[in-house]
Amino acid sequence: MERGTAGRDRQLRLLEELQRSAQEMTGQQLHRCLQDKPGAMGLATVYRNLRQLQRQGKVRCRHLPTGEALYAPVERDHHHLTCVDCGKTERLEHCPIHGLDVKAPEADDFDVIFHTLEFFGLCHSCRDRR
Repeated sequence: MERGTAGRDRQLRLLEELQRSAQEMTGQQLHRCLQDKPGAMGLATVYRNLRQLQRQGKVRCRHLPTGEALYAPVERDHHHLTCVDCGKTERLEHCPIHGLDVKAPEADDFDVIFHTLEFFGLCHSCRDRR
């Protein structure tokens, strides 16, 4: 587990890179972006720090049907339609559950930080091929 100033610095660099990017990024993309900059880190260190950022509620992760993980800052409230055949992903223009107030008794002792919403199906091209 990353501890101390070095771990916080690494996490800050990863978070800043994600915030600069208009798109979600894989751990490998983050690794490549940082490899020629001061404080470059190995791929395993990138993934370890991304997990820490997730646990802190600063980064969200979504998995494509291929198993690839994509990361983004939690303040980016983007949701997607993903084709289970070709992996094509389209971003929804708005969040259909934004502002939903969780009023279940189970949620009384729970602070919601962010939510995810994913739809999986077949895109037009893959559906036509079937």
